[in-house]
Amino acid sequence: MKTSEHVRGARSEGPRKLGLCVLCGLPAAGKSTFARVLSHRLRQERRWAVGVVAYDDVMPDAFIKEPSQWKLLRQELLKYLEGFLTAVINGCQMSAPPNRTEAMWEDFITCLKDQDLVSSAAHEAQSCYFLTKTAVSRPLLLVLDDNFYYQSMRYEVYQLARKYSLGFCQLFLDCPLETCLQRNSRRPRALPTQTIHLMGSKIEKPNPEKNAWEHNSLTIQTAMCSSEASLKLTDLLLTALENPVKYVEDNMEQKETDRIICSASILHQVDQTLRRIVSQTMKEAKDNQVLPYTLKLLAEELNKLKAEFLADLRQGNKKYLCCQQTTDIPDIISFFHYEKDNVLKKYFPKQH
Repeated sequence: MKTSEHVRGARSEGPRKLGLCVLCGLPAAGKSTFARVLSHRLRQERRWAVGVVAYDDVMPDAFIKEPSQWKLLRQELLKYLEGFLTAVINGCQMSAPPNRTEAMWEDFITCLKDQDLVSSAAHEAQSCYFLTKTAVSRPLLLVLDDNFYYQSMRYEVYQLARKYSLGFCQLFLDCPLETCLQRNSRRPRALPTQTIHLMGSKIEKPNPEKNAWEHNSLTIQTAMCSSEASLKLTDLLLTALENPVKYVEDNMEQKETDRIICSASILHQVDQTLRRIVSQTMKEAKDNQVLPYTLKLLAEELNKLKAEFLADLRQGNKKYLCCQQTTDIPDIISFFHYEKDNVLKKYFPKQH
């Protein structure tokens, strides 16, 4: 237990400064190179402990083939990060989560080991890991390297920072789309061109003027390496570590932000599901050789119902959802099926 005692002793040297830095931008924008240079500089000049977590290196390749698992794997990785942070905060060993994707967990541990943040396993079963002196005795910055092209992806990291009163900041690498496409084409494992085009059309850049939680953000032109840019970056990181996000239970502004983002996510999921239901219903009607004129009327009525249903959900469930204010998606879909069947009864009374 010599290593564990050493860790506890190191933690008592003074108050900790911990921060999360979201590094975002298009694929091939130069994020990984930038992260390596930044990490080396902070270790050498500031004597900080730095952990760069590159999502492409840690998340398994399976998520590319199974997009439905993509969000679940991202959330799982955030749980790993939370486990490491709580171990640092409490000065204890880091435990492996009981439910985990083994390959991703092993890559995550290797990532931390390579950066001198954890050492060997504490037990032969390898369920716990010692933290290093570096991890617990210096200011610690975790840099999360990923595309993070949706605001909601970055907001999940902000919520983690807020939960543990950590510093939080964002760095957006602004690289021209054509440059990204050229760099990507030279990679051994290049992404499909249409994927980068799609991300370029959907990317939501940090917007500090609109979102208060994004005020610690900096846009960096990848071709710009001026001393002025370097000073701005240093100031941003110092500000984030010196001014951790405060968790206030009754912060109405944050609750409203949470509600809006949650509502937008639910609306998107419900909209996609209702589209599939309407499409499947129309396909079944065509298979039953329904007359074209009847098909046209049915399609119009089902699409009108879908639009009204989404508007009702957006406005607080005043009509179709019986004022239940529900955010349970299976319940919402069940209500829609009920109303859809009522529409079908008008056209096919014998079947319904």
